[in-house]
Amino acid sequence: MLLGLGLFLFAILVGLGTWQVQRLHWKEGLLATIDKRTHSAPLPLADVEREFAASRDVDYTPVTVTGTFLHQGERHFFSTWEGDSGFNVYTPLQLDDGRFVLVNRGFVPYELKDPAKRKKGEVAGKVTVTGLARNPLLAKPSMMLPDNDVAKNIFFWKDRDVMAASAGLPAGAVLVPFFIDADRTPNPGGLPVGGVTIIDLPNNHLQYAVTWFGLAAALAAVLILRLRRPAREA
Repeated sequence: MLLGLGLFLFAILVGLGTWQVQRLHWKEGLLATIDKRTHSAPLPLADVEREFAASRDVDYTPVTVTGTFLHQGERHFFSTWEGDSGFNVYTPLQLDDGRFVLVNRGFVPYELKDPAKRKKGEVAGKVTVTGLARNPLLAKPSMMLPDNDVAKNIFFWKDRDVMAASAGLPAGAVLVPFFIDADRTPNPGGLPVGGVTIIDLPNNHLQYAVTWFGLAAALAAVLILRLRRPAREA
């Protein structure tokens, strides 16, 4: 019975190690893609839209758009930046063709959530924004996240459709199917702080794989010693 349990645990440990190796290859590929995209020249919005229609993946692709911000439609995504808690400000940008795209203009501290406290940053008129395209989320990424509090305009995950629907856009408004994270170009008054996209993703899968395979090897040694003990005693 103990031998069977040991073999069962050994199979689980090897399986976990193998899974981490697979995750390692996936993460290395993702990091390589992010590095290549973030170091490429910004593309016109139309080019990025065509790529999204073809592949559904334009994450971290540099893009440039021109339009007018609808600051009254700000949506606030709970976030942290350099140790401070606050919000990333997602603002609808109306394009020349009448469509809208939600732009993450950057971070504001918790106590400055109210745009009336940072009026200098509420730029008027036509603006050009350069940033990174970000894929929309298909669903809540984790059950551990709180539900979005739409009434208080506090979002814990980026539900693009709900953010847009609650932003007071005109009836029948057409939305670009992805977000844009603005770059570090300073806003008047210094807020929001742009360029908050997290690019340096952690990659600890090799350490995890070594840990699981190491535990499997240790368990295998124990099982071998256990199997050989009766022969020595005989």
